[in-house]
Amino acid sequence: MDPRLSFPRYRLLVLLCTVVALSGTRSPAAAAGRSCADTRQVYNEKGYSTNTAPMTQISGEHLRLCPQDYTCCSSQMEETLSLQSEKDFLKAIEDNSQFLLTTFTQRHRRFDEFFRELIDLSEKSMNQMFTKTYGLLFTQNAHVFQELFVELRRYYSGGSVSLTEVLSDFWSRLVERVFSLVNPHYQFSEDYLECVSKHAEQLQPFGDVPRKLRVQVSRAFIAARALSQGLATGRDIVNKATKLTAGSECVRGLMRQWYCPLCRGMPSLRPCHSLCLNVMKGCLANLADLDTEWNNFLDALYLVSEKLEGPFNMELAADSISVKVSEAIMHMQENSVSISSKVFQGCGNPRSATARSKRTPKESGGSRRPFRTYTPEEKPTTAAGTNLDRLVTELKERLRPMRGSWVSLPHTICNDEKMAADVTNEDRCWNGQTRGRYLPDVTGDGLVSQINNPEVEVDIARPDVRTRQLIMELRVVTNKLRHAQSGEDMDFMDSEEGSSSGGGDHGERYNDDWPGYGPHSPPYSKAPRNPASNPAKPPRGRDRSGSKWNKNNGHGRARSAASLHTFSLVPLLSISFMVTVSPMWR
Repeated sequence: MDPRLSFPRYRLLVLLCTVVALSGTRSPAAAAGRSCADTRQVYNEKGYSTNTAPMTQISGEHLRLCPQDYTCCSSQMEETLSLQSEKDFLKAIEDNSQFLLTTFTQRHRRFDEFFRELIDLSEKSMNQMFTKTYGLLFTQNAHVFQELFVELRRYYSGGSVSLTEVLSDFWSRLVERVFSLVNPHYQFSEDYLECVSKHAEQLQPFGDVPRKLRVQVSRAFIAARALSQGLATGRDIVNKATKLTAGSECVRGLMRQWYCPLCRGMPSLRPCHSLCLNVMKGCLANLADLDTEWNNFLDALYLVSEKLEGPFNMELAADSISVKVSEAIMHMQENSVSISSKVFQGCGNPRSATARSKRTPKESGGSRRPFRTYTPEEKPTTAAGTNLDRLVTELKERLRPMRGSWVSLPHTICNDEKMAADVTNEDRCWNGQTRGRYLPDVTGDGLVSQINNPEVEVDIARPDVRTRQLIMELRVVTNKLRHAQSGEDMDFMDSEEGSSSGGGDHGERYNDDWPGYGPHSPPYSKAPRNPASNPAKPPRGRDRSGSKWNKNNGHGRARSAASLHTFSLVPLLSISFMVTVSPMWR
């Protein structure tokens, strides 16, 4: 080889090798030399010390969660930021569920206060009107009415109280008091008055009023209690559902999407929208499974609230108590002669009161007025007026946007510009590794759909126990609400034969219970009464069985078959039995 030719080539070769060597040694130095000032600033703004934060990018072999490229994060910073990502996640859930929690909390408080006020005002109105109308006669027997409202409050508050039994006991006590008042010239023993109350269902001294009041009050109170309990349950469900913890795989995904860009020295870069959705759907997979039962629960709440502003109106029911009780008393007074005659035939002739013991109008209250019903102007009204309509309207407006809340939660979070890039900014976002488009598909909703989630590894074979419990709670309260729509109380469906609802009688309709409807809308339909489904009220503290119902009390109570026939309410099929075995009620 010619040395004159080889020397230039040799010099060129050496020069090229030198350039390559220099470029190879300077490239890592250039990358490592990039400033971490922006990262340190953001890290410091979050309240963390920058003592462990590199001034310039360093090799990332120590990273466990972020890509092991050149980084502005030390191991301690990565650990701190992973904890911060979990805090941000839980805060996002809390913020985005605040509408649910606030709505249920406030609606429950307002409805509960309103229903309790209605009961208080109903009792107050009755006391005022009856004191004005009946004077001392009412005040002497006020405890009978007080006990009724005590039991109504106890039922509404969730007590184990049967409305059918509450109202039945009230009418039994009332018929004893009123029967004595309309027969002031007789003395009645406790046993005698109990005979009267025992056969009140046959006598029907108050006409059809007790049945109408039972239907109206029961279905209104059942719906009111179910709605109040449903709102409280909704509040508790939201509280429990949002008090969750993020698993290790979830935290890994959260860190990778929110703070790995910070470690790469790009703190302003937001995760791609699809990346955010996959991370959130993986972290919130169990909550999404609440959605079906949650929607059913909201639908049931909606329908019960509609019932309360319509046929099960709580305002009308509360107002009607004193009005219907007064109507019942007037009915018994107007028919006192025939009722007393039937009682004397069935329970025996009572003793005549002595001159000293006979009650006079003066002794009974000074200026005793006859029992009567109220004029429309006197009917008790509530201070709240039409607040129920407004409360129901406001509730229904808030229930509508709550549907699908748990399934849409990932979208709600990722639609926040602070949490993820806009869906239209697909090429200028963090894709989990660097700046660029995110290619994987977005997974479906719920636990099972996360089997192929590329961001969060989820064990679909292990459903969350707490979520299953919440689903069961939703099913229970939804079932109660659905029964309340028909005037049925699930707590007494097994113990209340016939009504199966604590007195709902959802098949019965009355024109005066449906404001704004004509006499044929809704149609009146009265279910046939089944005597077997309405057993006699149990004795209150005394045994009614035995010979005391048959013994003669010395007042000549033996009757002929003809006298039995005069008591038209005795079932015809039982007349021959009564004549043969027991000629008396008692």
